[in-house]
Amino acid sequence: MAVHSPSLLLARATCQLAAGGIETPAADARMLLCEALGIQPSQLIRVASVHADDEDRFNEMVDRRRAGEPAQFIVGHAWFRGLRVEVGPGVFIPRLETELVAEQAVQEAQRLVMASACPSVVDLCTGTGAIALAVASEVPGSRVSAVEMDEAALTWARRNLCDSGVEILAGDALRVPDDGRRFDVVVTNPPYLRRIDASSIPDEVTGHEPDLALFSGDDGLDLPRQLVGRAAELLTAGGLFIMEHDETQRDELMTAMATSHMWEQIEDHDDLAGRPRFVTARRRCKDGCHG
Repeated sequence: MAVHSPSLLLARATCQLAAGGIETPAADARMLLCEALGIQPSQLIRVASVHADDEDRFNEMVDRRRAGEPAQFIVGHAWFRGLRVEVGPGVFIPRLETELVAEQAVQEAQRLVMASACPSVVDLCTGTGAIALAVASEVPGSRVSAVEMDEAALTWARRNLCDSGVEILAGDALRVPDDGRRFDVVVTNPPYLRRIDASSIPDEVTGHEPDLALFSGDDGLDLPRQLVGRAAELLTAGGLFIMEHDETQRDELMTAMATSHMWEQIEDHDDLAGRPRFVTARRRCKDGCHG
């Protein structure tokens, strides 16, 4: 069998993936080839040729991607704020827009550290544990907890958070933790897709990632609405709540929080594409102080 160059293999695979309707064919082809070769993306430029066994492995991966399997599941990991996060069947794949959600939690924890505090952060509906891992990695001295109820997702969270210092709590985010503790930051990327939109969502999402991590009632807000109240229970006065949402849900969430006595400094934030993506608010204490 002829030995081919990486550029030839990438060009061919990119065309195949594009013809199969894959939205990011070039990036996916590059990810798969690096995995087949067992190298980091930065090392690919130094590869002059690809041996037959590696090419066969790459072609098998491309076929799986063309069939709709997520590229991250094929290679077994995703990247989140520079961290390698293991993923696979049974867990939601971290998305780029969620890095901005994590950044808000990181910045708040860093602010508290600069004020000589030891910030406590809880990541509700943690999934892979990506947000919790980012905070723990980027803010030494913070105390981070991660809550997840789904057993399959917990398996991935435990892998990713092993030796990170993050406390993993198994259970419903509306009930766990249940020991009366309070946190400086509550951050969450809950399920928020509308069940009625399921038929319009790509099969590679609905066919591989768990429904529990995707959908939350007909309007997508069943759990997010409850988490607004739950976060208020968990936060210290002046503590920061950060929640990701769908681009269509900004007005309803902002209105719900504005009409509550529990929140102040309510703001909504766009993602890198300019779409409404997450809300932040501070927990008001009973007399209106910031704590």
